[in-house]
Order: sequence, then C-alpha cells, then structure tokens
Amino acid sequence: MPEPKTPWPHAPTHQLATSGTYFVTASTYLKAHHFRGDDRLRVLHCGLLTVARDHGWELEAWAVFSNHYHFIAHSPPDKPTAKGLGPMLKTLHVKTSGWINRLDRTPARQVWFNFRETRLSYPRSYFARLNYTHQNPVKHGLVQVANQYPWCSAAWFERTASPAQVKIIYRFKTDKLELPDDFDPAPEW
Repeated sequence: MPEPKTPWPHAPTHQLATSGTYFVTASTYLKAHHFRGDDRLRVLHCGLLTVARDHGWELEAWAVFSNHYHFIAHSPPDKPTAKGLGPMLKTLHVKTSGWINRLDRTPARQVWFNFRETRLSYPRSYFARLNYTHQNPVKHGLVQVANQYPWCSAAWFERTASPAQVKIIYRFKTDKLELPDDFDPAPEW
C-alpha cells in the first residue's frame, strides 16, 4: 500500500471547507523585510484591516511586522465555508506587493510567499492564540509591553474589551503552542 503524501511544508494544504475562526500567518518571500519602517508598516496594517472588512472577515487579533503577519478572524457568517480566505489574502498581497514594488522600483519582484491557517475549534486553543497574537511584538523583542506596538491589536483589545476579558485572555499560556513563527522582524518600526 503506498504511503500517504505529506504536503510540502512551504505550500501547505489549505483546509477551508468549514466556516469558523482561523489563525493565519503569512510571510514575505525569503522572509525579506519589505515592510520595514513606519510608513510601510502603516500601509500593510491598514491594508489588512481594510481587506478583511471588505471581504466580510471579522478580525479578533492581529500583529503586522516587516516580514510577516498573524491574525485571528471569523469567516463571513453568510458563507458556509472559509474558502474566501485565499482570495482575500490574494487581494491584500497583490495590492501591497504592487505598492511596495513601485516604491522600491522593482516591478517584477516576488514579495509574498504563502500563508498557513488553522481553524480554531477549541476555546482554550482560541484564547491562547488570541494572547499569542496580541503578545507577538513582545515575543519578537520589539516592545516591552504589547500595547506599545502600533501595528498590532493589543492596545485596541485593551480599550474595547472589559478589564475582566483582558485579564482572562492575557493569562492563557502560549509557551506550549506549536506555531511556525521563526521570523526575525526588523527592529525599527
């Protein structure tokens, strides 16, 4: 009997047949720092928020860096699947890569690589990943306190959630999560 095929790790099989809440990570090609600096991060950050809204995805948490981003979002409630995630990210990646390549005068350069998603179906997993996403700038050594990093959702979360909700989410342990996050974002933002 032949062995089942293992998906190539750089081109993950996207499993989007079910609507729900997803944790998503996307990275630049070769982890290049195309979005280094305030102006570039601002465009990528605004692009993510705008494209998610326009495609009906409700963001819960996000963190945007010079060479990757993470977010947690609910798929559109009026769709039976999450298959719209790919087209949404394609829109974001085409627009931001076109903009950054015009800025850098490198019209044919590949900017984005791929994305990985995980459907979050257990509350503990969901809450731990919410905390992980909010705290990601701290993990990467960019700030001491997550709400100081302007390109993530921590400050927004702390303003809009109740103090009890913030306390509960921030207590969830993230050290045992097995997430591919071997990125070194640029320290200047």
